Amino acid sequence: MIKGIGHLALTVQDMEQSLTFYCDVLGFERVFNIKDDQNNPWIEYIKVAPGQFIELFYGGLQKPANLKRAIGFNHLCLEVHDIHETANHLRNQKVTIDIEPKQGKDHNYQCWVRDPDGNKIEFMQLDPSSPQMNC
Repeated sequence: MIKGIGHLALTVQDMEQSLTFYCDVLGFERVFNIKDDQNNPWIEYIKVAPGQFIELFYGGLQKPANLKRAIGFNHLCLEVHDIHETANHLRNQKVTIDIEPKQGKDHNYQCWVRDPDGNKIEFMQLDPSSPQMNC
């Protein structure tokens, strides 16, 4: 019945800053936009991979309160080929790395950053011995 995950939707405060991050820094492609009923900008579609998108909604005004262990969205994970190459690219693009590359409890290598609105992004290099590779 379900084919896969189609997109992640984020409401952003500064669209140009977010497009720069997701397209110029991370290398995703801005593929199309949708306007609202009054013909105003509403959603920008960013292509991650075939059939996978990030929707960026215009109009974010305030960030939610920083609650300890809040219920809901936690982070976006992006699979990479080489965690150290990815971390070096991010550093060269002046992106602050919150957690440097390290091996996690699932044997995968990961590092962490935040997008311009503070959303956590994990970059993960799958290890052949990880449970994700063996299920």
